[in-house]
Amino acid sequence: MSAAASYHHGNLRAELLGAAERALGEVGADGLSLRALARELGVSHAAPAKHFADRRALLDALAVEGFARLSAGFRVIAAARATPVRDRLRALVASYLAFAQENPALLALMFAHKTESDVEASADVLVAGREAMALTVALVAEGQSAGEIVEGDPARIATVAFATVHGIATLGSGGLLDGEPTGGVADAALALLWEGIAARG
Repeated sequence: MSAAASYHHGNLRAELLGAAERALGEVGADGLSLRALARELGVSHAAPAKHFADRRALLDALAVEGFARLSAGFRVIAAARATPVRDRLRALVASYLAFAQENPALLALMFAHKTESDVEASADVLVAGREAMALTVALVAEGQSAGEIVEGDPARIATVAFATVHGIATLGSGGLLDGEPTGGVADAALALLWEGIAARG
């Protein structure tokens, strides 16, 4: 089946998202154009409007898709309950770093408009963004229940961990770690973090 024919079966939205993600790494969010994407896909300039009201709606959908992919990997790791919490946290870090390395432009877009106070923040993006954090919080809480992690607000502990890894990922993708491998810096950070949150005795 040709690409043009597949659009009649409702695939244009997915094709637009795929093309937009490819373009994101080349021209950035500001350079994305619905008209250009329509030309690339061989459809009319009006066709994308059936799925996305404007460029912002397309970018929001792309961010939601990015969070969905990130959370899907997190869910698989978090569900492996036979694995110690510390090892699953390490796996979460590795998963996040891999995602960041493979999708730097998408990751930047995902966090561009994701705060409650941002008037441009999409409700869908905010909801999608909370899931990855919620999975991390739940894993910390599980570690506390198992006696592996110190008592305290699991959301605060997860936020500190998430912020640390996100910062390392951002610096790594920008080549700002003075030649240090991103994974090595993350391992060192996780070791220090675990030393601080591991249950005593």
